[in-house]
Order: sequence, then structure tokens, then C-alpha cells
Amino acid sequence: MKLEVADLAVIILYNLIVLAMGIGFFRKTKTSDQFMAAGRNLPGWAVGLSIFGSYVSSISFLANPGVAYGENWNAAVFAFSMPLGALIAVLWFVPFYRKAGEVSAYTHLEHRFGAWARSYAVICYLLMQLARLGTILYLLALAIEPLIGGGPGVVTTTIIVLGIVVVIYPFLGGTEAVIWTGVLQALILIAGALACVFVLLNGVPGGPEKIFEIAEADNKFSMGSLTDWDLAAQTFWVVMCYGLVEHLRNFGVDQAYVQRYITAKSDGAATRSIWLGTFLFIPISLTFFFIGTALYAYYKLQPGLLPADIAADKVFPYFIANQLPAGLTGLVIAAICAAAMDSNLNSVATLMLEDLYLRYFRPNASEKESVWVLRWSVIIMGILSIVAGIAMQGYESALKVWWQLAGIFGGGVLGLFLLGLVSRRAGNLSGLIGVTCGVLVIIWMTFSPKLPDAYAAIRNPLHGFMIPVIGTGVILVVGLLVSLIEPARPAAEPDSAAAST
Repeated sequence: MKLEVADLAVIILYNLIVLAMGIGFFRKTKTSDQFMAAGRNLPGWAVGLSIFGSYVSSISFLANPGVAYGENWNAAVFAFSMPLGALIAVLWFVPFYRKAGEVSAYTHLEHRFGAWARSYAVICYLLMQLARLGTILYLLALAIEPLIGGGPGVVTTTIIVLGIVVVIYPFLGGTEAVIWTGVLQALILIAGALACVFVLLNGVPGGPEKIFEIAEADNKFSMGSLTDWDLAAQTFWVVMCYGLVEHLRNFGVDQAYVQRYITAKSDGAATRSIWLGTFLFIPISLTFFFIGTALYAYYKLQPGLLPADIAADKVFPYFIANQLPAGLTGLVIAAICAAAMDSNLNSVATLMLEDLYLRYFRPNASEKESVWVLRWSVIIMGILSIVAGIAMQGYESALKVWWQLAGIFGGGVLGLFLLGLVSRRAGNLSGLIGVTCGVLVIIWMTFSPKLPDAYAAIRNPLHGFMIPVIGTGVILVVGLLVSLIEPARPAAEPDSAAAST
């Protein structure tokens, strides 16, 4: 299938608006603080829509329907753990970061545990964002491939082109462009998802009730048993625990979200932004899973419409290319582009300036130099993400790959942050030993399942989603135990966010 004129018009119009927004904010980003913090005067509703858009990347837009199509709704449990993570963020994380005022989420870790802690957190974040954007570009390329025709190298070429587009607006407009573009992205995302639901509800032979009849018969709505406590399988509780840890990581130590708190004009605006993002994400996330289930019924009743042996991740892109009417195809592709454009490259650039360049190389760099470091950081990370996206090809479920990589890179940082939050005694030694033990556990849990059968006794028996959960717990528990023998920290340290234990 080739795109119709109406589809092309919608896609081109959306991208022109995004480009115009980047150019429009370019003139305002003359200082590094404006590039990173957007004047610290943005309304809470805009920041909240941006948070929602960041959560709903193309990883959700494309991978979640693929998971629901091929399996069930078990992965949707991830969304239900979000309100608890949001509550903790509102009570502790937002007040802490807003009071500190630092644009980097990891500056306080150096004051709390030493320079190694700050650098460790930054490296983990950069690796996680590299995996995230690579996955996003790959999934977006999968969606667009059927529209431009298959063939050798098409996905790779598409990843490269899309990667260049994704770099442009944060390069030009910095964080303010990212926030306001995120507002537009959120609206397009919602419109695109609802358009797909409308077409499926009216396109399934037998009507909407047939979708529910088939899904119920084939157990497609299952989220897992509430009485199944098997930690070696992807059960309801395993996904719930994984989701809570990931939401805490996002709200508590993810630079992209912390940076958004800083841009809000008040503490109340920052708090409202979290709740708005949360209560938009849950229903829209479930909408994506419903799309996958509806696709399952749609093609089960009309098997001749779908190529044989098509991978689950590719069913939704195929539907977009072949079953949506002209105009709506363009809207959905624009929505997927919107999801992909939340690249977090502005937050990556912020860390590369604040925590690496100024910290280790040029602490007295001029404003002009700092701004150019920020912009070059966007370009460098964009190139690396393109390479990661190309390497992502060949994996059947990109969502599972992303979740595993996020757990590996993110779990250790959350454990360290929580240690500083809950213990006033924990210092350099507690943090270092805790992180060392936690990282060793994460490495063992990640790679031991690949050991030969001769070493089966020492393989990790738990599901991969438990890696960040156990890793975070090990850092926290070991750190607290070591703090009992570590010399007490001074009673009044202004940088400490800890409560006494």
C-alpha cells in the first residue's frame, strides 16, 4: 500500500508544526538554563500532558497492541501500579527536587554519597535512554515500512531518517520545545488511539460484542491470577512489583521527569502535572491493549486479510497500512511519530553538560560554550540511538527487550536514591557497598539463565521482571545494614534528603 494524498497531508502538517515549534523556541534558548529548565515558569497542565506523552512512547503505541494480540492483558497490570508511584512522588520526590533547585537529578547524589554515585547514575541513565530511543525508532520504522513498501534495508533506512527528524526540535528549542511539543503529541496520541478503536469496533463482523465474545473464549483479557505467587513466571504480582519499581524510578530518578518538575511554575503545578499524567496514562494504556485484542478478533474472523506467520509486533502496523481509511492512516502515523518524538534528548544533553562536561572537563565554561555542548550532545546521542535502533531488528517483542534493559540500567540508581531518602546515617561506604552488591545481583540475574546446563544450579530462577525489584531491594537492605556500623553523618547536612531510620 502507498500513502494517499490525505494521509501525506496529515503527516506533513504535523511534522511542519513540530519543526515550527522548534524554530520558534530557538530564539529563546540563548542560555544553558533556558535550554535545560525552560524559564521554570510552565503551567502544570502542559507539564502533565508532556509527562503523559513521555510515558506513552511508540513502545506503548505499537508494542502493547502486539503483546495483547499475541498473548493477553497481563502486561496491562503495569499501568495499575502507577497511582501508588505517583503518590510517593507527590509526597517525597517533587518537594525534594523543587527545594534543591538543581536541574540535574543526580547532583545531590555526589553531596550524599560522593562523586562516584553521581557518575554511576548518569552512566546508567544514558545507557537506558540509548536503549529506549533505539527501541522507539525501531518500532516506528516497523509501522512505516508497510506504507512505503518492503525490501532489503527499508527498516534500516527508515530508522536513520526518523532518527534525524527526532533530533531536530530538541536541538533547536531545548526543554521548552520538548514540553510544548509534548502537549501536541499527547493530543495526537489520544486522537490516533481512539480512531483505531472506532474503526475496529465498526469493522469486526458481528459488531463489538463479537470482540468480547472471542476475547473471553480465548482468555485474551486475562491479567493473571491473583493467587499465583510464582516469581519465576510473568504473573499478575510479578508485573505489579515490576511496575511499581519502574514508576518509582521514573518519578524519582529519571532525569526526563525530574527536569519537568523543575520547569513547572510552582510546587502545586508540579504536583498537578504528575496526577494529570497518571490519570491520562491508565485509560490510554488500556486502550492500546484493547486495540490488540480487537485486532485478534478482527483477523480471526477474517484470516484472509492477514499474511501467514506475521509477527505479533507487526500486526498493528499492517492494520494501519491496509485497513484504515485514507486520512485516518495519516492521523495514526502522525500519532506514532508523536510518540517517537518524545526522545528525552534534552535531558540527556542536560546530564552531559552538568554532570560530565562541567563536572570533569570545563567547570568554568562560558554560556555560549555550554549551549553548544548541549546541542552537540543531542546530535551525538541521536546518532548512537540510530545505531541502537538498527541493532534492535530481529527481536520478536521489542517491549520485552526494552523492559529488560530498563530494569538492568535503572534498578541500581533507584536503590541508591531510596537509601539516601530513608536513612540519615547512610554515607559513602553504605552507598558504595550497597550498589556493588546490587549490581552484582543484577548481573547474575540477567546473565545466569544463559549459562550451560552444567551450571543450571546457579541460574537465576526468577522472572526477568524481578531483576530491578530484587536489585533495588538488595542495594537498600545492604546499604542500611552497612550504615549501622558506618560512622554517623553530621546532623545538619543541607543536601541530605533523608529521614531518620
